Amino acid sequence: MKKTTVYAFSLGIAALLFLWIVVLIVTGKIHQAGPFFLGFFATLAFGFSGYRAYNGLVFTTMIFAGVSVALYYPELFTEIAGFKLTGLIIPLIQIIMFGMGTSMSVGDFAAVFKTPKGVLIGVSAQLLIMPLVGFTLAKTSSFPPEIAAGIVLIGCSPSGVASNVMAYLAKANVALSITITSIATLLAPFITPVLMKLLAGEFIEIDILAMMWSIVKMIILPIGAGLLFNKLRGDGAQWLDRAMPLVSMLAIGLIITVITAAGRDSLLDIGGILMLLVLIHNLFGYTLGYWYARLFRMSEQDARTIAIEVGMQNGGLASGIADSLGKIATMGLAPAVFGPLMNITGSILASYWSGKPTDEAVGAVPEKR
Repeated sequence: MKKTTVYAFSLGIAALLFLWIVVLIVTGKIHQAGPFFLGFFATLAFGFSGYRAYNGLVFTTMIFAGVSVALYYPELFTEIAGFKLTGLIIPLIQIIMFGMGTSMSVGDFAAVFKTPKGVLIGVSAQLLIMPLVGFTLAKTSSFPPEIAAGIVLIGCSPSGVASNVMAYLAKANVALSITITSIATLLAPFITPVLMKLLAGEFIEIDILAMMWSIVKMIILPIGAGLLFNKLRGDGAQWLDRAMPLVSMLAIGLIITVITAAGRDSLLDIGGILMLLVLIHNLFGYTLGYWYARLFRMSEQDARTIAIEVGMQNGGLASGIADSLGKIATMGLAPAVFGPLMNITGSILASYWSGKPTDEAVGAVPEKR
């Protein structure tokens, strides 16, 4: 059997499983659909892996498989031998941030001086658009305060590594994307607590200094250790560069699965509405980020970069903050939903833009001098 035939067969099995899931839903037997959801997403991911156009959806599809297991069998991801698995969230975030640090060097920040306008516009867009949209959505929702605060939290978080990948696929400015992500991440310990105090203070009590310290432990210290390790290793430990992206993806998947299990009951009550609000938040980020950049006469390529940087937030960090506050089952729900959704929308947007010419083909928007 040809390799492509195997992947096509897997997609066929996924289609049959999906039809059976629909039958179970229609007949009121959705409580029996757990194994079929897992099988559907697993075979779908395997089928996607055989086609370059769908490779970007494999990770997200596997996350949905994990979420399905967490919803149907939450006991598997809540506690093992008396140890609550939510205790893994912050260490996993620190591992991800360490990996980010090992892929960086001090020279990476030189781009700030090479393209200060793009970095300033990108970072300011993140600090303005997503927090304000998040606050508006939280304010207009009828969610309990802690869940509403989670919507604000995802808006006040910086972008993550996923945005760099999508920028590459969208033929955007990858160097600018990496710089914006790095600067926004390093600013997060100071900016995120202040924004949360201003915008989410009416929903929950925010201790700015305590939140700053928890974010410093999750971001600054691991990234600093990663930078130091990168400096000391020289040309050695190349295996780490290959391993860390996979480790980071597995860590993100486990974080989302654990949060889903911890907040299962709340998610079942408000999951549909929360998903809709989070999707609106995400799409507004892309749209307003793009036109914010164009307002300042940024090139098409840079505007794409800023749109992706604004629309794709670091859901893992937001989850870690919620966990540090002891509110992972409520405040952590919006970040858990945001992560998989942004990967789907980001992949779709990147695929669309990858087929569209940038400034090199159609002519750049002239900048004012």
